[in-house]
Amino acid sequence: YRIFVAPSGVQKEDMVGDDVFELDMERNVVAPPKTPMLRQSACTPLWYVVYKRVPSAMCVIHTHSMYAQLATLLDPTEKSDVIRITHLEMLKGVGNHSYDSVLEVPIIDNRPTEDLLAEQLDAAILKYPKCNAVLVRRHGIYAWGDSWEQAKAQCESFDYLFETAVKMKGMGLDSGVVPVSGTYRDEDVEMDGGGSNSPPAKRQKTEEGPAFNGSSATNNDADLECSDKTDVPIVPRDSKVLLLDIEGTTTSISFVKDVLFPYVLKNLESYVAKMTDEEKKMTLAELIADVEALDANHVVKQMNLQHTIIDIVKALMGSDVKATGLKSLQGKMWKSGYASGELVGHIYSDFLPMLDWCKANDVKVCIYSSGSIAAQKLLFKHTEKGDITEYFGGRHFDTTSGSKKEAASYQTIASALGVKPEEVVFVSDLEAEIYAARDAGMRAVVSVRPGNAPLSVETKKEFPIVRSLLQLCGNAN
Repeated sequence: YRIFVAPSGVQKEDMVGDDVFELDMERNVVAPPKTPMLRQSACTPLWYVVYKRVPSAMCVIHTHSMYAQLATLLDPTEKSDVIRITHLEMLKGVGNHSYDSVLEVPIIDNRPTEDLLAEQLDAAILKYPKCNAVLVRRHGIYAWGDSWEQAKAQCESFDYLFETAVKMKGMGLDSGVVPVSGTYRDEDVEMDGGGSNSPPAKRQKTEEGPAFNGSSATNNDADLECSDKTDVPIVPRDSKVLLLDIEGTTTSISFVKDVLFPYVLKNLESYVAKMTDEEKKMTLAELIADVEALDANHVVKQMNLQHTIIDIVKALMGSDVKATGLKSLQGKMWKSGYASGELVGHIYSDFLPMLDWCKANDVKVCIYSSGSIAAQKLLFKHTEKGDITEYFGGRHFDTTSGSKKEAASYQTIASALGVKPEEVVFVSDLEAEIYAARDAGMRAVVSVRPGNAPLSVETKKEFPIVRSLLQLCGNAN
């Protein structure tokens, strides 16, 4: 192979063939440019990283695109090593991805000179082999393709996607979160005017998942409007203890509904097949106990269930049952998924800055979720921002402390934390939990995120509302 390298300091539109360096795969100059006094591009070591790691690549383009560098700043902490984008048509233009794929574009930190980026670029390509580009924070992008035409087209597609991600962030939307609506679903579609001989409407195949919290909410835009003033408690001024729900507060509901739950259903048979006979026996006994603990009129009790792990798990998840045995099995499966890298925990971009604020101001942050404590820790240990479990100091609570819809549960948690209920600020997206926490004496705040269940008029009148957890952070004034 021969590699043709553009010179440094020459405008690309002014460049001619006599300006190009011809090198071999060992970076030896085979034919220097005929134009005198030219230097090789400072990016030359990076071209070689790409060509050696991606044998199909025949062209690499580097630009200082405005939206490419802005995309690296969507995480205000500037610690994220990846940007995720999904459910956009232009994903088809970057190679290896389709409309509903999750594109992961790695981000590496900038260095004083471009040649120093080689090791970071190499590591990023190895970690994200499906992506045909790498972003450099506050700098630009390197993109490649199987020809110069493909590299150019893919570079333009990446730029379109980055512009979209930046503008979505300005609208309060996360480009990496699967939308709860707006995409053709696996529902029956009636076709008007087709007549009795019209062919049936085509249906897109989707994996079914159980309902979860606000998964049926198609539009909560009214809740996202910030027209009314609310009395939001401020930490550390008003409280030194924050108790947070997960789904719809720190993490998108769609992550649970569209990622975690489908992962269990998709991998259930293969996971059970690898279990030992003793593990199967214990798991089945726990799941049967889950079913027996349900009310006599519960829909699962009315099913003609086979006493198998697979049948019971599908029945419980299909009815959105939160039960000890089921959660234990789900937690073990998620642990496997996180360990393999197939699962990466989602957190909203304001969550980590809020945690940093609380840590700096000696505010305790605690978690109370219907998911098991083990599942909570797994999610926060494997987030897109890395391991953030240190921020919670082991202060996790689940339904072993009681139902989230019962006031007594919040009193139990306050007692476990060694504080009075009125010293705790509780944040959740679910109205039943908010009312229960208030009845227990806690200061309750409603979290509103895109895709959460719409709030009742009464709730919006009676409770303070936050659209970002950073609204809880402030000084003594």
